[in-house]
Amino acid sequence: MKESQGIILAPLGALYGAVTGARRALYKTGALKVNKINAPVISIGNITTGGTGKTPLVEWVARIVAREGRRVSILTRGYARKNEGLLVVVSDGERILADARKGGDEPRLLAEALQGIASVISDADRTSAARYAIENFKSEVFILDDGFQHLRLARDLNIVAIDSTNPWGGGRLLPRGRLREPLRELRRADLIILTRTEQSQDIISLRKQAERLSNGRPIILSRTKTRLLRPLTATTERNTSESSTHHSSSFAAFCAIGNPSAFFKHLQSDGYTLKLTRSFPDHHVYTQTEVDEIVLEAKQAGAEVLMTTMKDAVKLRSLRFDLPCYVLEIELEFDDEEKLTAMIREAVAD
Repeated sequence: MKESQGIILAPLGALYGAVTGARRALYKTGALKVNKINAPVISIGNITTGGTGKTPLVEWVARIVAREGRRVSILTRGYARKNEGLLVVVSDGERILADARKGGDEPRLLAEALQGIASVISDADRTSAARYAIENFKSEVFILDDGFQHLRLARDLNIVAIDSTNPWGGGRLLPRGRLREPLRELRRADLIILTRTEQSQDIISLRKQAERLSNGRPIILSRTKTRLLRPLTATTERNTSESSTHHSSSFAAFCAIGNPSAFFKHLQSDGYTLKLTRSFPDHHVYTQTEVDEIVLEAKQAGAEVLMTTMKDAVKLRSLRFDLPCYVLEIELEFDDEEKLTAMIREAVAD
């Protein structure tokens, strides 16, 4: 950001900080009510805008809870969907009932990944959504997606994901930086998970910073690993075999996610040669014209294959591609999976 832009945005950052600080104070003093529901709630959020690796973490936690024999429901706002104020059942736990435009791209992704495992509801009013899920799906445990700033709903475990490639959002509040809250608010967390640590240059120093800022909260490191590549038109079934795409091919990668550089670096670290990279704003809805432009640029750059993310895939299947397009499926690996699992089990215990 240019210095002149920073000067212009500084007063807006101060105003944003004052408004959000006042809101937190109202919840702390009880002037605004914190709602409790008759079920355990695990919140997974972040303190910065942009992609922190939160969505695959939500999926991972949902699978752990389901293995405990509990009926899981994911509560999410569903950013950039057609009507964010409308309650939309993206999945009832068995059937997928809404597309990305109606339910949101991340909710649709979670619904596909967790079909038969968890229901997914998009609603700005997460308390109302939880009550709906209890009544209609007999939900027993809730995962609050992007919940760190959603103070209206009480939670039993407060997890914050911090992206190791850009942990502190430039050190400034929105809109000058990427911080949604002052870093001291990390003390509200019960657990910090550092994501994409495989891309960090100094994870030891970062861990010490996170421990200091969170006042000694537990820190768990996670790494993002490639599970497989699959054709865009394939399903997300876990038994999908890895595609026959070879590293010897030349690739063009594109995405509309919060941290596109992390996606591109992941591919390069896996050994893929990227002739072209294109990024769009987070949650962007693609048009056929844009896809045609990507294909044309890829061909001109010498690319033979397109690659994109799971989040993008849910918005692309209805469009035509004149080059093969593959989706990178990822999974998380933790340095202390046993500790993380134990904290989740404790939070959802009867």
